[in-house]
Amino acid sequence: MRLIHTSDWHLGQTFHDFDRSHEHRCFLNWLLDTLEAEQADALLIAGDVFDSSNPSADSQRQFYHFLTHAKRRVPDLDIVVIAGNHDSAGRLEAPAPLLEVFDATAIGYTRHPQGDIQLDRLVVPLRNRDREIAAWCLAIPFLRPGDVPRVETDGDPYPEGVKRLYQQVLEIASNRRQAGQAIVALGHCHMSGGQTSEDSERPIVIGGLGKLPVEMFDPAIAYVALGHLHRAQDVGGQRRVRYSGSPLPMSFTEIRYHHQVVRIDLDGDSIAGVMPIPVPRFVQLLQVPKQPAPIDEVLDALKALDLPDAPSPDAQPYLQVRVRSNTFDRTLRARIESILEKKPVRLASIERSSQPSGDRPTATFQSIDDIKRLQPDGIFRELCSQMLQREPPAQLLAAFTELLVAGDGETAP
Repeated sequence: MRLIHTSDWHLGQTFHDFDRSHEHRCFLNWLLDTLEAEQADALLIAGDVFDSSNPSADSQRQFYHFLTHAKRRVPDLDIVVIAGNHDSAGRLEAPAPLLEVFDATAIGYTRHPQGDIQLDRLVVPLRNRDREIAAWCLAIPFLRPGDVPRVETDGDPYPEGVKRLYQQVLEIASNRRQAGQAIVALGHCHMSGGQTSEDSERPIVIGGLGKLPVEMFDPAIAYVALGHLHRAQDVGGQRRVRYSGSPLPMSFTEIRYHHQVVRIDLDGDSIAGVMPIPVPRFVQLLQVPKQPAPIDEVLDALKALDLPDAPSPDAQPYLQVRVRSNTFDRTLRARIESILEKKPVRLASIERSSQPSGDRPTATFQSIDDIKRLQPDGIFRELCSQMLQREPPAQLLAAFTELLVAGDGETAP
C-alpha cells in the first residue's frame, strides 16, 4: 500500500498582505499530478488545511475543487484529514455526508457534543487499489486540554492525557486489524525536540511542559504522520515518526527549507520505504542583500537587480530588503519602491537592523508590517526582556500560554 503524507496547507494565507491563491492552486495541481503518478492508495492530511478558523469562500472552494479532481483522477484514493490548531473543527466536519462521496474522512473533534470522547470514530480504515482494507489510521486532530482523558499525575496532565488517548485508540485499531494490516497514526501536535520555523508557527504548547515525547507512539504503529511544524523532519531519530512540513514557505525564515510531501510504502504491517518528494517553489523568495547592509549599498544592489519577466503579477518573486542602520529613515520605503517600480518583483518586507556598537548587540527595528505578524508569545517574551532584562521564567511563560489557550476557544493558538 502507498500513502502520501502532507500537512499545513494554510489555504487562504496571505504573505505579507499578498494573496497566495495562485501558489496554493499550483501546489494543489502539482499534488494531483503526484498522486496520479505515484499511484497512491491514500492521502493523509495532518491538519491546518486552512489558515483561519473562518476561511474565505475562495479557500474553501480550492479545497473542495481539489477533492473533486482527486476523485476523478485517482478514483480509488482514500483521503483522511484532521483539524489543526488553525482549523475550525466544526467547519471541517460539517460536510461529512458529502465528503463520503469522495472517500474522504474529516476528523475535527474527539468528544461527542454531550462531552464523551468518541474513540470509535477516530479509527479509519484505509483501502488499497483492490478496495481491500490494508491499514487502519488513528486520526487524532489537534488536542486541547479538554479533548483528552483526565489523568491523575504528579506531572503535566496534558501530555499524559494525549498519550492515554493514543493508547485507547490504538487498542481499538488493534482489535479490528487482521493479519498483514498496518496501523498508521495521524496527528497535529508539537513534539519535543522538533525544530520550529521562526515567525510562522503559532505556539500550541499547553503549559510549560506541554511538548509531547516521541515515546508516546507505540512500536505497533508503523508510521506517524504529523502536522504543525513547517520544517520537514524526523522526530527523535525515528524514520517512522515524521513531520511532512508545509508545502509552501510561510516566512522568509523558510527560504532555504526543502518543502516536500512524503511517500510511505507499506509491506503488510510494516514500512517498506519512506521517501520525501520535493515540492517545487512556485513563487521565489528573494533577500537583497543576502546579509543586512548600509542603506546606500542596499539601494545600489536593488538598482542592479535584474530579473526575468514573470508570466503574471501573482507569479512575481517576493522580496525582502535587508537594511542595517542606526537611524530610522522615513523616506526609505519610498526610495526602495521608486527603484523597484519597473522591476517584476513584489516588495514584501523591509528588515531593519542596527549597527553593532561595542558590546551592545545588534537590534532589529520592527516595522508596522512586522508588528502585525508578531505572535502573542513573541510580544510577551519581548515585553519580559525589556522589563525583566531576561527571558520570562518557565512558570510565568506556562501561565501565559494557558491563559492564551483558554481565552481563545476553538481558535486558540
